[in-house]
Parts: sequence; structure tokens; C-alpha cells
Amino acid sequence: MPKYMWKVSYSAEGLRGLMKQGAADRAAQIAKITSANGGTLEGFYFAFGETDVYVIAELPGDTTAAAIAMAVAASGTAGMQTVKLLTPAEVDEARGIQTGYVPPGA
Repeated sequence: MPKYMWKVSYSAEGLRGLMKQGAADRAAQIAKITSANGGTLEGFYFAFGETDVYVIAELPGDTTAAAIAMAVAASGTAGMQTVKLLTPAEVDEARGIQTGYVPPGA
């Protein structure tokens, strides 16, 4: 099953909700929706900087990852960036594909 990383930045409203409900509640909510959509939550980490939370989840596919990201973003409480993660085996497989790309000026 593919893995995804969400980079989450809370809005002011989202931070107010976090302060009211707590960090553990947010992680539990994301674990619940990930599971309800056929996936598993592998990690949920708060961070300093422009990204407030990093989430790593295994999901059935891109459409499921997009559906969850859109639902969160549409709430107005957080912005999300979705990153599809690749295993070393997937990168090695890609490495062997001849694309025919020619760099500019070549």
C-alpha cells in the first residue's frame, strides 16, 4: 500500500481548536479517519517552523489521500501539502526506466 506524508499548517482557528481539545485528540482523529478509509497511521509529529504537523500514513491510493487532504483543507482549520513517499525498491525500479529525456542544450 502506498505511503504519504502530509505537511499540515494550522490556521488561527485550527490552533484554537488544538489548544481546546489537545494534541493527542488531533492524532486520534487522524488515526480514526485514516483507518476508516482503509489505511493506517504510521506517525503523527508536531514540529517547530512553518509546518505544524507531519503525518505519515499508509493508504489504499492517491484518491484516498486526496479525499482526506481535501476534507481537512476545506474545513479552513489547516492547510495541507501531500507528499507521496517511495520505497527504495520503487526508486530502483524507476532508475531502470529509460525515459528518452534530452536535457536543454544537448
